[in-house]
Amino acid sequence: MNHEQPVSFCRGIIRLEGLHAAVQGTIGAVISHPHPLMGGDMRNPVVEILAESLFARGFSTLRFNFRGVGMSEGTFDDGRGEQEDVLTAVTYLERQGIREIILVGYSFGAWVNSGVVLQRDLIPAVLVSPPINLFPFNFTLLQEKVGLVICGDRDPYCPLDEARNAAAQASCRLEIIPDADHFLSGKEAELAGCIDTFLTQRLPKKDAISDKKYLQFQNFDATETQLL
Repeated sequence: MNHEQPVSFCRGIIRLEGLHAAVQGTIGAVISHPHPLMGGDMRNPVVEILAESLFARGFSTLRFNFRGVGMSEGTFDDGRGEQEDVLTAVTYLERQGIREIILVGYSFGAWVNSGVVLQRDLIPAVLVSPPINLFPFNFTLLQEKVGLVICGDRDPYCPLDEARNAAAQASCRLEIIPDADHFLSGKEAELAGCIDTFLTQRLPKKDAISDKKYLQFQNFDATETQLL
């Protein structure tokens, strides 16, 4: 995205690299990428679509490389250090004047973010293709912490029955993208549509949000939508 600028920020002695797009207002998003050991990084096509969609809805965005990826220092830490990386990214946005932050994670990034939302008071998160079959999620604990789960109907790591059960446990919305696997290849428009619809319904004001009631995404439900 042309409006993104390279940035760096530190977690202790570890310096992380990111791409930051700033807009007016006090609402922002941190986007987390897929598994570092499987080639995941902040320039992943799905991560880029998520950043573009959020920016279009008036969010300042920050996507970044986990420790040990790209120019980010450190080494892979099995999700523990990566949670610290997300918290550091949140702090970076807060220092830019962002008061309300949503975490949006894809695959491994969704799992990492599911741990972070238990540690901070944030806008309920978006989990894209959460690898339920690979990592230990506790969706019961994620009630009011997750607002939306998105997955393809052919995702072997997030089978539909398990995705439905997860959304029910978390009392959140579930969006199913047809004919899509874990990588959502060729489904960029559908993914962007899921994000836009969710934000339109939950955050009707595009500019800065000051009413805390909006931020709590009141009236959670386990509504399921299948795109046609």
